[in-house]
Amino acid sequence: MNIITLTGENLSNEHICCSMSSKSTESGVAAKKEWLGCRIQEGLKFKKLDARGKVFIEYLPAENAWLPIDAEGYMLINCFWVSGSFKGHGYGKQLLAECESDALNQGCKGIALIVGSKKKPYLSDKSFMIRHGYEICDSCAPFFELAVKRFENDAQLPRFKNCAHQGLGEGVYGIDIFYTAQCPFTVPYTKLLEPVITETDYPVRISQIKTKEEAQNHVCPVTTYSVFIDGQFYSNEIFTPDKLRKLLANINVQ
Repeated sequence: MNIITLTGENLSNEHICCSMSSKSTESGVAAKKEWLGCRIQEGLKFKKLDARGKVFIEYLPAENAWLPIDAEGYMLINCFWVSGSFKGHGYGKQLLAECESDALNQGCKGIALIVGSKKKPYLSDKSFMIRHGYEICDSCAPFFELAVKRFENDAQLPRFKNCAHQGLGEGVYGIDIFYTAQCPFTVPYTKLLEPVITETDYPVRISQIKTKEEAQNHVCPVTTYSVFIDGQFYSNEIFTPDKLRKLLANINVQ
């Protein structure tokens, strides 16, 4: 398996796996690469199979992670994806081994990542991580769990911050969508929602999380994309215009 590590030097020339360049995702790919370029300077590693496919792992020191997690001294996996015909060849195992080796060499306490209590889009596979020595150390409604592999048995376990459990609070009316540029689909798909928002009188607010500090104090466990209805977490799946229209229709019926 030939693994490529993205750097400041090759970032502009390499594809980023999760979204091959196309007219529909150009703006998102550009935003993702700009985000990656800044994070690489903060210790982020993006490693991928040298192939035209979604086979990659992205991780960085937890103190620089864009997640509301207390995990001092840990490495945190942002995204870990092996898809389609690439499954079953040991690529995921090798990429995870690369991450663990880097974390050990940097003197980390271990590795942490968010998984779903059951299979969920945009979340790593819990069963795969358990098979490779990870344990669940914390949870957050409705289905988020924090998986960890400690290199030292007495190392303090990471936790979701209190803010990750809060939601937007009571008295909030409408739909709130938060996103970062971490995913190449968030920027273009969020732009596509604008006509739908102008069609409705129901409040729909979109906010981009632009700094590490904002992300680390977010009001649910995931920051790449999160949707709230009346202040309560609803979904971490990226909305299409049709999906937003359907949600608005259901709300109006109620």
